[in-house]
Amino acid sequence: MKPLVELHVHIEGTLEPEMVFDLATRNNIALPYASVDALRELMEFDDLPSFLDLYYECCAVLRTREDFRDLMLAYLRRAAAAGVAHAEIFFDPQTHTLRGVPVDDVIDGLLDGIAAARDDLEVTAGLILCFLRDRPVAEAAATLESAAHRAGDLLSVGLDSAEVGYPPHLFAEVFERARELGLRTVAHAGEEGPAAYVSEALDVLRAERIDHGIRSLEDPVLVERLRREQTPLTICPFSNVRLRAVADLAGHPLKRMLDAGLNVSIHSDDPAYFGGYIDDNHREIEAALGLSASDLDTLATNAINSAFITDERRNELLG
Repeated sequence: MKPLVELHVHIEGTLEPEMVFDLATRNNIALPYASVDALRELMEFDDLPSFLDLYYECCAVLRTREDFRDLMLAYLRRAAAAGVAHAEIFFDPQTHTLRGVPVDDVIDGLLDGIAAARDDLEVTAGLILCFLRDRPVAEAAATLESAAHRAGDLLSVGLDSAEVGYPPHLFAEVFERARELGLRTVAHAGEEGPAAYVSEALDVLRAERIDHGIRSLEDPVLVERLRREQTPLTICPFSNVRLRAVADLAGHPLKRMLDAGLNVSIHSDDPAYFGGYIDDNHREIEAALGLSASDLDTLATNAINSAFITDERRNELLG
């Protein structure tokens, strides 16, 4: 059985309620939640914006380089236990720099966590700097420039946060600058936004992977293009259900996408908020859709082949 590769996980979305309280105590922050259980009870969402409100509120406990180190190390330990051999991890610097946290503290802390895990976990990892699409484009450009001297520590840039009303083309110049810095490109599209956003992300941002992309099925021409070009689509079943993009796991389009020959793979998105990590997503979607051993092998292979890794590392993971 091939190892798992996680390509769609937000490090801030791995911030478990227990760690929210631990970091709040460490940083002398008063929380608006009476207890861990009270915070968990808030993790029922109507849509993406309702989730993001709580997500950003909890991020306020992340203040220091040590905080980001501990968050990354906790995720990598859980990922390794799930059978993950490689992870490419989103982070949202604007979420923190707007609160006065230096971007270098964010990046250094996350890299500290990766380094700390390297000694005792058989997992490799890299970072993807994401822009908040519902913030001003000029702010995204400034964020990129503030981290330009760290380009060698990053794999890629990405685009996330509230999708509707913020089409990919707005960030064309930011993504072009990222490519000038030698960075790869990925983008969230077609989660709550229309299939046209997926096309825009490919044509205008020149995204190499599409994060989510489930609404691509609404456009047969796009589906044929995705099949022909084998564009990676990083699918997050629990997230799609919890944010009401699909009704339930039994109705998830993953199997239809597989059968259409699309390059799909399974990931966890924001596991602390959506009820499970990558292994949980695999196990429950397999049961809900009746996925075959061949389907599961295809999903694992797709993830490995879609990663931003060396050929040597890819061959190692493919076995």
